[in-house]
Amino acid sequence: MGLNDKQTTKNKNFLQSFGHAMNGIYCLVTTERNFRKHLVFATLAVILGFLLQINLDQWLWVIFALFAVISAESLNTIVEAVVDLIVDHKYDPLAKRAKDVAAGGVLLSALFAVIIGLIVFGQALLAFIK
Repeated sequence: MGLNDKQTTKNKNFLQSFGHAMNGIYCLVTTERNFRKHLVFATLAVILGFLLQINLDQWLWVIFALFAVISAESLNTIVEAVVDLIVDHKYDPLAKRAKDVAAGGVLLSALFAVIIGLIVFGQALLAFIK
């Protein structure tokens, strides 16, 4: 396959699949403002975790929450792209519903992350202050 050819068949090997996955992450980072915001908050949470010296169990919860948000944002981006492709930027109530539900999933995962953050970092702050 030449450099300018577009792939229309299944991936032939792991490296090809990995390259497409890395391209997907690159697209998320470079084109999705909210994904970048989530990455900033994730970075701040990790820095705070190191500063407060949270334990392994707390790290597991924090990392779980961070990946839940990032995964939800990725799925939201997929839904938006597929809906826009199908409806060609015309209003459709089912398209709106799909986009709203996907955005709601991101909101729910972000609220989950905030709750985890309050529990983990609140407990760690109290221990740090004492």
